Amino acid sequence: MSMTIAADNMLATGGAAPDVAHVAPSDVLTPADRYQELFVAVQMGRVFDDSKSFPDCVPCVDPVEIMRRYRADHRLPGFDLKNFVTRHFARESVPAEHYVADTQQSLAAHIDSLWPVLRREPRHHPANSSLLPLPYDYVVPGGRFSEMYYWDSYFTMLGLAESGRRHLLTSMADNFAFLVDHYGHIPNGNRTYYLSRSQPPVFAMMVDLFETHGVQPAIRYLPQLKREYAYWMECAEDLAPGEAARHVVRLPDGALLNRYWDERDTPRDEGYLEDVDTAARSARERGEVYRDLRAGAESGWDFSSRWLADPSDLSTIRTTSILPIDLNSFLYKLETQIEKLARAHGDAATADAFASRAASRRRAIDRYLWSEKDGAFVDYDWRLGVQREGLSAALAVPLYVGLASHEQAHRAARALESRLLAAGGVRTTEQASRQQWDQPNGWAPLQWMATRGLIRYGEQALGREIAHRWLATVAAVYEREFKLVEKYSLHRDIDAASGGGGGEYPLQDGFGWTNGVVRKLLDEHPEHEANSSRAGS
Repeated sequence: MSMTIAADNMLATGGAAPDVAHVAPSDVLTPADRYQELFVAVQMGRVFDDSKSFPDCVPCVDPVEIMRRYRADHRLPGFDLKNFVTRHFARESVPAEHYVADTQQSLAAHIDSLWPVLRREPRHHPANSSLLPLPYDYVVPGGRFSEMYYWDSYFTMLGLAESGRRHLLTSMADNFAFLVDHYGHIPNGNRTYYLSRSQPPVFAMMVDLFETHGVQPAIRYLPQLKREYAYWMECAEDLAPGEAARHVVRLPDGALLNRYWDERDTPRDEGYLEDVDTAARSARERGEVYRDLRAGAESGWDFSSRWLADPSDLSTIRTTSILPIDLNSFLYKLETQIEKLARAHGDAATADAFASRAASRRRAIDRYLWSEKDGAFVDYDWRLGVQREGLSAALAVPLYVGLASHEQAHRAARALESRLLAAGGVRTTEQASRQQWDQPNGWAPLQWMATRGLIRYGEQALGREIAHRWLATVAAVYEREFKLVEKYSLHRDIDAASGGGGGEYPLQDGFGWTNGVVRKLLDEHPEHEANSSRAGS
């Protein structure tokens, strides 16, 4: 942490900056950077079934020595790549859980008992691995996701607060502040291979949660909020109409809106073989495809027909050509949060500047991301100059952050109800596809934002209905399988509810943000029968 950043923290908090002296210096080489041709051989040879496995492995000896041995041995007769990897790398160990399932637990009690299982501590960060050290404890999603994720964590925190885990809210809050201070942004997750991108910028919403639950005063995080904003808006001032750079696009009328982006244009470390195969099916330059795949991963919606020219073909992905309604809504929230905190801190000039930026973004959203035809918020293809066809559950995010007008909110409610509402909750999109962020899947964060966004604008009945349908879906799977999962397939009959499918990896159990949203909804809807759910009932 630089002296400037430390001083900025002290100014904001009126005290000392968090003590992060015990955090080891970060080695930011990704596994692909570090192991080069060995990395390519392992991934293309499918030594592991899951492309994420090797990037998460821990070297048993110094990586330089591993590469020396590999380069000396790999051309020798009888060289066995899998055996070499087994001798030189260890699968990352998961801390002992001591977790025994109790089939008599209620759904809420089951979630409460999972937090220790999903908790990780800095002392478990192995040397020379891809895991970025953090100063404080944190919660992971579960399954193959054994690191802290950015936007996942906000929804996980909802449940931590309800479970009385305020100490984890505090530690995670300061972990995110540490990441901004250390790297200039909050990466996708605390892995070196995630440093080239972020995820949906929800730190401004986390700050509200911290203050609501008495974790930390919001003003403490004003410096980090401003740095995150600078990351998302870098290069904006230099753009002429019709130009784009990094995360920012200046439209023909001079308005600024944002897109998802990644610094790299190479295959993702954690999806190497899949990305190579996808790019090989495209006539476009491979680097363009790789960057669009990476930008799709930054969106959190990895992957969805929202980003595809052809819903049936992932190789037609064009994420960087699309201005998403959810991203721009989150950035509107960030602008208004900075305005509010700066004004409370007595910095009227900064407050006025961010009020102006928020107002400009809202006008641009009204012009480009509101569809009169659909009566809903949509995405915009800035390269083609057209709004994207089809609705997605992202249309509720402007309601969640409070940027919609009352007329827009009520029209959006009707569109969501008529086109996305299913027996088990809100479908992710209208488009059925092989991608996991499409119909028929439903995801916990989208249910939460739809529910609360609708209630915010007086649509209590619909908001409550979505919450109840989602709780019924989760409870049905819990009673049958005694677990919560990453996503759910929303069938016509809730009794047939099941874990979701699609995407590039199997369905994951755990699961952080499902636990968080469900725990919060159970508390808000004590009358719902999901509160009495038991496994096998």
